[in-house]
Amino acid sequence: MSQPVSLRDLRDRPFELLRELERRGRAAAGGRDGSAGREWVGVAFRLGPESFLVAREETREVMSLPSSLTRVPGARGWIRGLANVRGQLLPVIDLRQYLGSGATGAGRNVRVLVVNHRDIPAGLLVDEVLGFRRFADAEFEQTPPPTLVRCERYLAGAFRRESEAWPVLSLKLLVENPSFLQAAS
Repeated sequence: MSQPVSLRDLRDRPFELLRELERRGRAAAGGRDGSAGREWVGVAFRLGPESFLVAREETREVMSLPSSLTRVPGARGWIRGLANVRGQLLPVIDLRQYLGSGATGAGRNVRVLVVNHRDIPAGLLVDEVLGFRRFADAEFEQTPPPTLVRCERYLAGAFRRESEAWPVLSLKLLVENPSFLQAAS
């Protein structure tokens, strides 16, 4: 068995240093290396009292609620307005209100999840973004747990870790749904 390598010994060999740091990081994360199974990464967020996940690749960015939203006449109540984000118009949708679970209040933790969809620009207003969550593929279940927020038709399973269940909201299913696309009242 070989002796552990000292990071100090690798200070003049940057590539080996980075490789050793990566190996130690993976070991500290529970021994997960590439052979132990794939990893799923998502953005965790809160709607009301419940926590959900969306796939990292379905999310373009997370941003604060824009200070200026332009109201859209004749739009449904769940359309909060249009925001100018770096020269692009972004419809901001109150996700809780769209799902029929009441309006999202104004608070310092309120965020906008910008959907990463080629054809449908949308920013989804959520109560709070909790950051990235990583799960092993083995923690995935096809059947999502029941939720208080009525979003079952948009759920794509769940990840379960110990006593916690994290339902996965499919942004693709959400934004491509005909009722979502019918924004006129």
